[in-house]
Amino acid sequence: MAFALQTEKLCKSFGALTVADHIDFRLEPGARHALIGPNGAGKTTFVNMLTGVLAPTSGSIFLNDQEVTNTSQAARVRLGLGRTFQITTLFRSLPVLDNVALAVAERTGVAKRMWRSASSCKDIVEESQNLLGVLGLADDAASAAQDLPYGKQRLLEIAVTLGLKPKVLLLDEPAAGVPSHDSGKVLQQLEKLSSDIAVLIIEHDMDLVFRFAQRITVLVQGQVLVEGTPSEIAGDKRVRDVYLGEAHV
Repeated sequence: MAFALQTEKLCKSFGALTVADHIDFRLEPGARHALIGPNGAGKTTFVNMLTGVLAPTSGSIFLNDQEVTNTSQAARVRLGLGRTFQITTLFRSLPVLDNVALAVAERTGVAKRMWRSASSCKDIVEESQNLLGVLGLADDAASAAQDLPYGKQRLLEIAVTLGLKPKVLLLDEPAAGVPSHDSGKVLQQLEKLSSDIAVLIIEHDMDLVFRFAQRITVLVQGQVLVEGTPSEIAGDKRVRDVYLGEAHV
């Protein structure tokens, strides 16, 4: 079976400190998968290796069966790997539509030959508006990104990343900073994402994780403790002991 994303014996050490220890991970095409674990488990290090921010000490990374272990961040994006961050990375003073249009223009190569706003090109505008519609932001197209509530800024960052047409989407704490009463809105929009995209979320909001993910991987001290369905993870005593606690499951 071809996997959308795969790692084999992935390791990362900083001197004597090992933060990723022989991680074998597989993300199936169209998957809805979550990566969870306590603080210091190595989740961010793992994602940084997947995206090329950090080079692994050893092991291999494959994107759609193509090895990308030593491939640059930009090349991985071109091969279909998209990522959002714990803190939004938007052009805050630009309109919402322009934020998405810039990503679409970059992907299509239009940005390199343009002397005018990306959002003035009809095809780019149409695609960008469609993406905003998918994420529930159509009515906010003309607003400055900085004027959106934080929950909508998180959704805008996802729309921007989708403008790059990823085959694999890594969502790093999509509900971070979002008021608890709005996290359900984030989930509602995530559920609208195309089934063609494999999604991996790294998240501390367990309600969101258990409602969104079809499979969950638990990382502890740089190692995979267990992987399974939400019900299997919820019933695993080891997970309760090291992370969730009895009150969460």
